[in-house]
Amino acid sequence: MTSLLGSRLELRSVTLSNRVAISPMCQYSAHEGMVSDYHLVHLGRFALGGAGIIFTEATAVAPEGRITHGCPGIWDDAQIPGFKRITAFIKSLGSVPAIQLGHAGRKASMQRPWYGNGVLDDADRARGDHPWKVVAPSPQPLDEGWLIPRALDRDDMDKLLQAWKAAARRAGEAGFDAVEIHAAHGYLLHSFLSPLSNKRKDAYGGDRQGRARFPLEVIEAVRNVWPADKPLFVRLSTVDGLEGGWDLEDTVWLARQLKEIGVDVIDCSSGGIAGSATAARVKRYPGFQLPFAETVRRETGIRTMGVGLILEGTQAEEALASGQADIIAVGREALANPNWPLQAIAAVEGGAPETFRRWPQQAGWWLERRAEAMVKERAQAS
Repeated sequence: MTSLLGSRLELRSVTLSNRVAISPMCQYSAHEGMVSDYHLVHLGRFALGGAGIIFTEATAVAPEGRITHGCPGIWDDAQIPGFKRITAFIKSLGSVPAIQLGHAGRKASMQRPWYGNGVLDDADRARGDHPWKVVAPSPQPLDEGWLIPRALDRDDMDKLLQAWKAAARRAGEAGFDAVEIHAAHGYLLHSFLSPLSNKRKDAYGGDRQGRARFPLEVIEAVRNVWPADKPLFVRLSTVDGLEGGWDLEDTVWLARQLKEIGVDVIDCSSGGIAGSATAARVKRYPGFQLPFAETVRRETGIRTMGVGLILEGTQAEEALASGQADIIAVGREALANPNWPLQAIAAVEGGAPETFRRWPQQAGWWLERRAEAMVKERAQAS
């Protein structure tokens, strides 16, 4: 039996071997924006684990767009070779390499989380992590004591548009087959969308259309330079989870426009406009964001990626079967078990020995033999 979770999905000319995605997960381990062997092994293990598509962590389109000093970037051609090694390895195992492009906005220049996940302090400076100036739609800090951002003007936005376009071109040169634009979790594009953070009085603020203007300009600019035969994802915080904030109706409205300009998949997350990207503003339970993905998919006809405490293969299969999402993304569950994609698919498909043929042959051949031997032993015992 072939499960939905184990089935192929065509996105333009790119084919996913199954419906499992590895969500972007920050590792805070780059050096001056450059990826290293750590990133090769970190992302490569998910290809060995059989994920259909593997996303890099948020990769900054400009140096000041990094969340922390440890975040990678793709603002310079010198950053391409490091990513090329990673994409080549991922492709060699039949997975699709994807990059998440982002700009942290007023949430840039932060501590790495294991140092506090807050404002850079004297201890960080002693480690060589000095703060830099941050930007946002409005000069409104994230919270008391945080850096006060400089409000972007039109020249700034034009420069950022060029940075996003250049980053997308470099992503293609680096071998990525899909791009995701990060417009969630309180980072720059989300902070334009949300009325809680965008207090502008010009054409880029005010009503919903004004607040969405710059994010739409960025996404359309990337779509225009990203190859027409390759898919474009957009990650959205479908709800802010705070009174007066961005809500699901706003997301449905925006998703319709994104579909028109050529976005292929909406990655449906939530929260982050206040506090860290993982701050719980929406009550959490297994699959807590799947209803958001279901609504966007049903109301707009665009494909969605569901994420958020998806822990078991049966849970993922049910979400696909019920029409809640087209792709299932796992994050921390894959950190705990990089083989989650292959194991989840095998569990849904009954765990027969032949399911090990999906595994890299270096491991699959003997796992299949072991499974066959165990089946024979059980038959003889009965």
